[in-house]
Amino acid sequence: GAWIFYGPTEMGANPRISWIGLIGYSFASTTPSILACILGPIIKERCTDSSFNLTDFGRQRYGIVMQVVISCMSIFYMMIYLTAEMTSIANIYAKIGNKSDLSFTSSVTIAVAVITIIYTSIGGLPASIITDKIQAIMVIVLVLMLGFALGLKPENTVPEGNFALASNWTNEGGMASVTLVFAIISAGSFNLATWQRVWAAKSVPAMRKGFIGGSVMIFMLMMFFGIMGMIAYSLDPTAYDNDPTNNPAYLAFFDILGPLENAWHIVSLILVTSLATSSIDSIQNGLMSPFSVFIVRKGWNTKWIARALLVIINIPAVFLSTKQYNVISLFLVADLVCATGVLPIMFGLITEDKMGGLIPAPTEFGAFMGVFSGIVTVCIIGRVVDAPGNLFDYFWLKNDGICALCGFKTMITFVVTPFSSGFFCLLFSKLDVSVRGDAARNPLFMTGEKIEKGFYVEGAKESTKAVYDEAPVEMSEFDKNQSPDIEKVQKTYGNGDGYESEVSVDV
Repeated sequence: GAWIFYGPTEMGANPRISWIGLIGYSFASTTPSILACILGPIIKERCTDSSFNLTDFGRQRYGIVMQVVISCMSIFYMMIYLTAEMTSIANIYAKIGNKSDLSFTSSVTIAVAVITIIYTSIGGLPASIITDKIQAIMVIVLVLMLGFALGLKPENTVPEGNFALASNWTNEGGMASVTLVFAIISAGSFNLATWQRVWAAKSVPAMRKGFIGGSVMIFMLMMFFGIMGMIAYSLDPTAYDNDPTNNPAYLAFFDILGPLENAWHIVSLILVTSLATSSIDSIQNGLMSPFSVFIVRKGWNTKWIARALLVIINIPAVFLSTKQYNVISLFLVADLVCATGVLPIMFGLITEDKMGGLIPAPTEFGAFMGVFSGIVTVCIIGRVVDAPGNLFDYFWLKNDGICALCGFKTMITFVVTPFSSGFFCLLFSKLDVSVRGDAARNPLFMTGEKIEKGFYVEGAKESTKAVYDEAPVEMSEFDKNQSPDIEKVQKTYGNGDGYESEVSVDV
């Protein structure tokens, strides 16, 4: 997205972060795609054919409570992501166009929102995928053009010896890299746009080819902007060191863009628009997916309700983008919230006790308490490091590092939080089974809905029924392996044309 004009350049233009921070940031940005290649097919295989994304995995593995938790965390992250994208493109247009008044930035944000809403509401996910391909080609061409233009401009010639001032390998960069890996993995796990592509992929090989190719492109693009940040610092290191307020590192790219002719500024605006819209339309589709599941199940008019919701969810993002929040700080808040829930949800892939019961298959109560424990962990860390503000202010991670995501305190927070939530997920699951017995394996609230395939956790005894509307019923290998006691009954209608099939399952 458009935020890469800020994030990687800040790493590159800060000599105390430099190469390790930049490489770590670039690699961390690829990790959600890598994880999708590994876990995506497994999670999809274990869900029903009517599933859409990770929220359905939560519902079928745990129950309605965890579905709501996953939906809330995903929507929160995606709304932050949408706000950050719109904030980025508004700020970049204001910087390049030298117009910072609210009416100008608001008009840019509204225009981008309206255009993406139009083609997303008409074409849905297929439109997003098609435009992503077009925008990817545009980005490659425009980045190559900008790279040559910036490199050939005499004003961007780095004085001899100055690049060595920007090129460093530091501990601060290492800590920032660790923070970013944990932060982006946590947040990327809740990116519904990614999960949509897992479900929509033609095949597993096609999905993996797409994600791996995308990861390589992301890494190269991040490195490009980071190196541009290093060059910008090398051109005038004194200005960045002595006056960081008026020469912030995150605006370094625009310092080397300045000497170029206006035509190149227009090329840059086309590039940033392509980057922004390619992310915004994906976010819009991702945000709609949890609502789409509900709408489809209710049998309502999917098309028009979805279009109305699409407009509604963009309104707060457009409004918040006018506040011009720090983009990296916005992402860190969302990342830390997601870090509280990533392991309890992924532990849902454990469907039977391990190591003689030492590691239990998580229950819904255990998973919920794991997420809650993660939130408590963040608050406790905030008190331990004597963070300013009230109990929940520490989620803004104002640790006075050299950048928003730098410093030992921030790194420790992102490392401890997910492991804490994962540990307490398993602990509370163990206690839950000890107290409630086999009933703990069931959802906290039985909704009475039809369960088509779902998960079967060893030890559960409550009987549920799943009604299959299609015939003949063919159980997946997963079903057969997990529940040998399934009994299939077929009843022929009077005309002999159809079947009403029931499957009794020990769940």
